[in-house]
Amino acid sequence: MPELPEIISRAREMKRILAGKTITGIEVIQPKCLNMRPATFKKRLTGAAVLDVTHHGKWLFIHTSQGYLLLNLGMGADVLLTTRKRLPEKYQFIFDLDDGKCMSVRFWWFGYVHYAPEGKLGKHEMTAKLGPDALEISREEFREMVRGRRGGAKMFLLNQENIAGIGNAYVQDILFLAGLHPSTTLDRLKDDEIDRLWQAIRDGLLPAAKKGGSWYEKTLRGKPGGFLYEDLLVGYREGKPCPTCGTDVVKLRTGSTQSFICPSCQRKKRAAVRKRTAKRSRAAAQADAVKKAAGKRRST
Repeated sequence: MPELPEIISRAREMKRILAGKTITGIEVIQPKCLNMRPATFKKRLTGAAVLDVTHHGKWLFIHTSQGYLLLNLGMGADVLLTTRKRLPEKYQFIFDLDDGKCMSVRFWWFGYVHYAPEGKLGKHEMTAKLGPDALEISREEFREMVRGRRGGAKMFLLNQENIAGIGNAYVQDILFLAGLHPSTTLDRLKDDEIDRLWQAIRDGLLPAAKKGGSWYEKTLRGKPGGFLYEDLLVGYREGKPCPTCGTDVVKLRTGSTQSFICPSCQRKKRAAVRKRTAKRSRAAAQADAVKKAAGKRRST
């Protein structure tokens, strides 16, 4: 799934290549990806000149002279700059350009191609509810976001309404860099741990963004990103040695997602373990008391 490093890279690339070009035609193969009828979508964007390309979280914002073309690449997508004579075998959308080239869009699983009118981007439901971009949050803002919250650190980072742009690929190394177990709850973090997590977000995302995103995503020219499997620290490296201590990386289940951790560098907080153990003990004691009381009533 494309995450912030890939989206940053695609936005930068699109701005360089597409700015100044005009959309002369649109072919829609999969209308379910749209937020309006295909005929309306084509009418709104045909003839539009590309002014700028930015991003927010996992969304690409293509600003045109006639409003916004919004792309969410879902679980993965090939967005390619090509020509009508060299189209890929599969695609769901084609945007023809005034220089004779075109941009094809093929979603691997699902994705969105939306339109938002000029001046109404803030009313686009799916992007309006996103939290701040993961790399645009200041240390102080992040502290305020985390303080007073409950729930696990991993689930907090993956919730796009909290922070936009982090997915299950990069969150692995982010938590490793912060020295946090995925199930660590936010209310147990000290100020220095919150600061370390903020820095880990930056250190876990920026290297991939500088290399054009991960190797399994393609550029507009069809080339893979430069951030390789070997660049990962613990993510998806089960059985490989931790780069810090040499302990084998293990895979575990956290909620509905898989996590990869170093069991030595990312230990569960003992206080949290003791608290759960004490809770179970109290529950067991209460159950025993209920059984004894019920037995006494039966004997009388």
